[in-house]
Amino acid sequence: MSHPKKIFSDADAAAIAHAITEAEKTTAGEIRVGIRQRRTRGERKLTLEQMARKEFHELGMTKTQGKTGILIFLLLEDRQFYILADEGIHSKVDEGTWARIAMEMSGHFSRKQFREGVIFGVQSVGHVLSKHVPAGRKDPNELSNEVDIR
Repeated sequence: MSHPKKIFSDADAAAIAHAITEAEKTTAGEIRVGIRQRRTRGERKLTLEQMARKEFHELGMTKTQGKTGILIFLLLEDRQFYILADEGIHSKVDEGTWARIAMEMSGHFSRKQFREGVIFGVQSVGHVLSKHVPAGRKDPNELSNEVDIR
């Protein structure tokens, strides 16, 4: 598989960051997108979920008020991705919600519409967050909206 920058251009990353900014206007939650090319040698025995949890911590997502962060994590070499919600939102959301969003994203990815798939995921996650943790009067942006591509 190609390097992440070949699949996601700077314009794609900017469009995804813009989608995050727009989605977060309606919620107190925080959305991040992490895109990794491959596992490091030390990560070879980790599951995709374990890698997403590691990324969640590395991006500082455990420090949000209300524990309402959501990470969309893509591992390109394995052609897999994972949606990880912090405990403040995961406990409020129906069990199949993330799986339904993931299925729609997979449809985009299978058509090689990677940018559209991630933006769909961001918008869908934002919609879920806005229902369960709507934006308050003072809702600081606690985390960067930039896409973390490595």
